[in-house]
Amino acid sequence: MAKILNVFNKINSLRERYYKASIGKNALIDLISETEVAEQVYNSNAIENSTLTLEETEKILLQIDLDRFITEREIFETKNLARVVSYIDKRAKEQELTLEVILSLHKMLISNIRDDVAGRFRKDNEYVRVGNHIAPSPQEIVNRLEKMLAEYNATSHENIIKRIARLHLAFENIHPFVDGNGRIGRVINNYLLIREGFVPINIKFIDRKKYYAAFKEFDEKEITVIMEEIVGKALTNSYHKRLAYLEGKEIITLADYAKNNKFSHPNLINKANRQTIEAFLEKNIWKIGI
Repeated sequence: MAKILNVFNKINSLRERYYKASIGKNALIDLISETEVAEQVYNSNAIENSTLTLEETEKILLQIDLDRFITEREIFETKNLARVVSYIDKRAKEQELTLEVILSLHKMLISNIRDDVAGRFRKDNEYVRVGNHIAPSPQEIVNRLEKMLAEYNATSHENIIKRIARLHLAFENIHPFVDGNGRIGRVINNYLLIREGFVPINIKFIDRKKYYAAFKEFDEKEITVIMEEIVGKALTNSYHKRLAYLEGKEIITLADYAKNNKFSHPNLINKANRQTIEAFLEKNIWKIGI
């Protein structure tokens, strides 16, 4: 409890710095968001077993031909998710998150992939299993989602890390769609963070084991500790990156920073992973603003 409170306090102080640093820098903020789209798409798709690399994801979004055969599904998964990420970045502040919004985001995501299930919840005998968890019956979906959103809105006085972690776990537990639940769940996290005046997060593919451990913990013990840690670190990382740019720092790799200052590189990586230094992951490389 004390640990998550410390992270929450740290995020509040980073958020304050971010607001001050962002005055008059809307063009730079937009640029950071645009350059982050490919990373968001790559990580979210990779968590769902996509075979695409970050470089291939960037090429698809820039409409550059790839050196190998890629299925049509993977191309649409990339382009559609990029469209959704860019859309919520601009529109989240305008509209409260409702079931209708979730359905329209899903339609955008799954169009040309599974048009038969795009933009609708599971129905009739459409049951899904995630690991050992069998998701609730289609008849329960709407009630459970409404309850999930009501709980999120009713706890607006609570720590944002806890609220996002709880909602994300509840959403994935319900698994309301036939396809695209993980991607939409991560999109919803950012939709709500942006609405509440926080920066979006990027749950990384390299954290996938821990991410799945969070679902197991929730399923077995109904607690959100691991997911809170994931959300807290992702949010801290996101602020560290934006502040490095907005505060006009010189951005170098952590390896160079270690060499220049005669620090142990593995020790710095350890601190970066724990987010106890202002390092951030960009294109899978640890960097720091100095």
